[in-house]
Amino acid sequence: MKLTKFSITNYRSITKAHKINISALIVLVGKNNEGKSNILKALNVAMNALQEHALVFRRRRVIHRYTSTRREERYFWKRDFPVALQERKQGTQSIFRLEFELDDAETDEFKQVIGSNLNGILPLVIKFGKDNKPIIDIAKQGRGAKTLSGKSGKIAQFIAEKIYFNYIPAVRTDQEAIRIIREMLSSELSVLEKEDEYLQALETISKLQQPILASLEQKIKEPLSEFLPNIENVHIEISEVQRMTSLRRDVELIIDDGSPTSIEYKGDGVKSLATLALLKDKYSTGGASIIAIEEPESHLHPAAIHQLRDIIVELSKANQVIISSHNPLFVDRHNITSNIIINERTAKPARSIKEIRELLGVQASDNLVNANYVLVVEGADDVISLKALLPVLSRKLSTAINSNTLVIEEIGGASNLAYKLSMLANALCISYILLDNDKAGIEAYDKALSKGFITAKDCTFITCNGMRESEFEDTLQLNVYIEAIRNKFGVDLDTAKFRNASKWSDRVGVVFRDQGKLWNNSVEANVKYTVAERVNATPRNALNQHKRNSIDALVKSLEIMMG
Repeated sequence: MKLTKFSITNYRSITKAHKINISALIVLVGKNNEGKSNILKALNVAMNALQEHALVFRRRRVIHRYTSTRREERYFWKRDFPVALQERKQGTQSIFRLEFELDDAETDEFKQVIGSNLNGILPLVIKFGKDNKPIIDIAKQGRGAKTLSGKSGKIAQFIAEKIYFNYIPAVRTDQEAIRIIREMLSSELSVLEKEDEYLQALETISKLQQPILASLEQKIKEPLSEFLPNIENVHIEISEVQRMTSLRRDVELIIDDGSPTSIEYKGDGVKSLATLALLKDKYSTGGASIIAIEEPESHLHPAAIHQLRDIIVELSKANQVIISSHNPLFVDRHNITSNIIINERTAKPARSIKEIRELLGVQASDNLVNANYVLVVEGADDVISLKALLPVLSRKLSTAINSNTLVIEEIGGASNLAYKLSMLANALCISYILLDNDKAGIEAYDKALSKGFITAKDCTFITCNGMRESEFEDTLQLNVYIEAIRNKFGVDLDTAKFRNASKWSDRVGVVFRDQGKLWNNSVEANVKYTVAERVNATPRNALNQHKRNSIDALVKSLEIMMG
């Protein structure tokens, strides 16, 4: 089972948010005070109402599921219905619509348990009015709809037992962080309460406690009777629920980072990451798992946010994750419509990266304004060559480059890679990297990898058969540029000294010096620019058929990245 759609009408600052599609990962983006948090709070209120409706229907406690009873997580009309609309005579309800999708096995189980047929889609409507009491209906149309609505309690129970919902507000205080972590630990420990051995142990504890409680009752009764003669008896009770709850809630989490310390005394960033770690490895017994996280970047150092983003993506593989954020790093740049724009009291899927950039105030350079994808290369000469080569090698890349959807950006040397990737991420661009297979390229890759700016699938190295180190120019045909080098620099590369397994710039440097020419960084840059001009003039014949493998691999990776 999974939640597929969620709608809100008249809840706090949100007057209309209709049919928000819920996929594996949803990102609510917007400026401060636009209502991102209220979307998550609304979902929390709706899910809690559903859980509690199921509890009322069963009229017995359910220990193994955590249900919030905190005041701030319940609905209160005076607080939660839009203040500007509270004087109206009609339309004074907050309305939440949830649409669940059941798989074939769950649909069959629904028929068996509920006694009604279902087409796999189960829409619910939860309404709150001035009395703060939820009205839950089944929003099915046509035949059988009235019968299903009459079974709302039973259906709520069916859903509640298959939905694991976690809401993590923006953690602002130590107490709030500890409360969340302890509630999650409590939920994990609660699975013991279905074990006969554990229940028998609780019964033994109860029997051992009883004579002590009876003695305390008498000690309390005697002095009270002197002042209150009408007292007949005093009872001290520890209910079964309290006993169970205390055994799984009074826990301490110790973090050993060289000095074992309670998480209560750790920093806010550690508390946030610990909370998500518990969720990441949470044991699931089937059904849907929905995790709502408000501003996950709160209290984290900028470098840690990149790692946190990876954790959230990992979470979304086994859970439905909904987050609110105004940090561009959390924007889903692969699936644009998975970003829900909250603006002017409404919510709608984003249509373009440009729209998200404008909303978040992201300043992108002119060539990045419309870019979704960026190919990062080391030098300006690589930009010239690849702008000419890629359109010849791929129609898809040709279209993307011409429309400025894909741009090619230089970093001015491999050592600048990590910084460049960080800037591009803040500009909401999806990056792919092409690096020379030499010491500088490998060191830059390792640095970016350690900082979480890159993964192995995001990078192609220039590799050529039979060469230990290689760079972009090694993939090119010599006859494309040999005449231009001869004419401009007076150097003939048609020599045995050029034909060896060293990387291109080392081989060219040897030939230049051998023929009495200066060779330094400035000359090297000038020579590479000359080669790039020749590639730009004749891109169809530029690649060496025996050394073009990494360029072909780059083309394939870029096409996959762009879907």
